[in-house]
Parts: sequence; C-alpha cells; structure tokens
Amino acid sequence: MNPIIRNILAIIAGIVIGSLVNMSLIAVSGSIIPPPDGADVTTTEGLKASMHLFQPKHFIFPFLAHALGTFAGAFIAALIAANHKIKLALGIGIFFLAGGIASVFMLPSPTWYTIVDLVGAYIPMAYIAGRLATKRNKFAHQENLA
Repeated sequence: MNPIIRNILAIIAGIVIGSLVNMSLIAVSGSIIPPPDGADVTTTEGLKASMHLFQPKHFIFPFLAHALGTFAGAFIAALIAANHKIKLALGIGIFFLAGGIASVFMLPSPTWYTIVDLVGAYIPMAYIAGRLATKRNKFAHQENLA
C-alpha cells in the first residue's frame, strides 16, 4: 500500500479509536462515580451551571478519558503508519489537545484540573504510545527474522 495512503488511514483510525475510547469512558463515568446531587450532566448548560458542585473525584474519569483516548488513538496510528510513527502519534495528541483546549473554553473547570489535563493527558500520552508502538513493531520484526 502507498505509504501516504497508509499514513492517512493511520490518522483516521487513530482519531476514530481515540474518540471511541474517550466517549466510552465518559459514558460509564457516571455509573462509577455518580455526579453530585443536583447536577445536570446531560447538557452543556447543565454542566456549566453545576460545575461548582463537582469535587476532585468527579474529574478522574474526564482525565482518564482524555489520557486513555489519546493514548489508544496514538498507539493505533503509530501501529498502522508506514513511517513517521512518532510524528503521527504526536499528531493525534495535538488533535486531541485541540479538543481539550476547546473544552476548557466551553466548560469552566478548576484551574488545577485544566493544567493537569492539558499538560498531562495529551502530548505525553501520545508520545508514550508512539514509543511503545515503535518498540512493539521492532520486536515483532525481530521475531519474524528469527
């Protein structure tokens, strides 16, 4: 397959898989850590109005969703990519970071969470995923040679 097409497919797959992981974790978060009493988490307006009720525990799953979604997407992109695997993984991280920045403007959150989320959930996770995927590919290639 043409490397450019393969890399484009890697990016698309990374975004789709990362988004699915992110949305899945957000979907189950309320059943594991229930929202505060009186919080309407079904709409953006409800979240904005009730954000002051949230405790630190309520930010665990959003952070995990962002970090693990980015990790999964970057890992898949790096696995599929024909070349420039780390760069494509970091590209996925930048894509999700842009979403995180947009989220900060749409939904007010505590400053501590905003910093932890934007600094720790996107680029570092994409880099780690890219590194793991390239090491996995090298190991698999060595096994095939043996």
